[in-house]
Amino acid sequence: MAKPYDTIKRFLFQLEPESAHMLAEQALRVLGCCSWLTRPYKHFMLENTILGMDMPNPICLAAGFDKNATMLKGLNQLGFGGVEVGTATPRPQYGNPKPRLFRFAKQESLQNAMGFNNKGVARLVRHLERVSPLACLVGVNVGKNKDTPLKNALKDYQQALQASLGVGNYYVFNLSSPNTPNLRDLQNNSFVGELFSMARGLTHKPLFLKVAPDMSTDALLSVCAGALEHGAHGIIATNTTMDYGLLPGAKSFGGISGRVLKAKSREVFKQIAQAFFGKAILVSVGGIDSAQEAYERIKMGAHFVQIFTAFIYQGPLICRQINQDIVELLQRDSLASLKEAIGIGR
Repeated sequence: MAKPYDTIKRFLFQLEPESAHMLAEQALRVLGCCSWLTRPYKHFMLENTILGMDMPNPICLAAGFDKNATMLKGLNQLGFGGVEVGTATPRPQYGNPKPRLFRFAKQESLQNAMGFNNKGVARLVRHLERVSPLACLVGVNVGKNKDTPLKNALKDYQQALQASLGVGNYYVFNLSSPNTPNLRDLQNNSFVGELFSMARGLTHKPLFLKVAPDMSTDALLSVCAGALEHGAHGIIATNTTMDYGLLPGAKSFGGISGRVLKAKSREVFKQIAQAFFGKAILVSVGGIDSAQEAYERIKMGAHFVQIFTAFIYQGPLICRQINQDIVELLQRDSLASLKEAIGIGR
């Protein structure tokens, strides 16, 4: 029997991807005004406190879906434990030329070359200030403007962080998107050290570095260690990949997400967890599309996980379903709570 979302998806997938996203945004804004329609899924076994932040469950939405913080109330109603908004840049920007978002439905994957299209951090802050207290945590993902030279990148990150300090529970520095020219060049010890030293001078709120899956192991671990040494609280692994061989028919630009990234992202996260579990808060993202995969990453050492592409392909009830299934997995393994599962498989 077809699931209700299958019919909706057939319609949405006939539209150009960004047009479908705009319709989804409108639907989520309506849902956010109708709290009586849905009730966020809660279970005591899934609750956790991370860096002083009360997280109702470990399934979060990654940055890039709600770029301007216009859908938070609706996403909160769908039961996410956290929503990461952005990437926000100091100034508004259009992003890269269209078409810049491509579906690969057979592989349940996406390829995007969006280029930090957003309305600027000031607009994002105004939207967040209007949102009532939410059950989910709010992460703010910040980046630099495309036309800002790399030598001035630190100022962009500082400006975006300072502007949004009153509205987020935690903050993420995005140095790993493949869609801003030369941005990944900032994934080096010198810049990362300056970045987190600057940020620690401005706030005591949790700070995370989001890393790419395409670095060598030595370089990756070195950059993560440098970030933690200079004040980062945690690592988010991973962003999209430029390993175009993973996806038949892939474009030669942009970043790939979804099912084809699963094995690569899992392996990168494993390396990070082996090096930094117990020393930092670790977040896994990339190809997570089921409770089994989310639970595996948690047992590897993830304090929480993020989804993105699976939300597009499986629909609005995916968060609720994964959470329900994780409770069953915890009970199967005779664990009293999610906290007992974190890192148990290392």
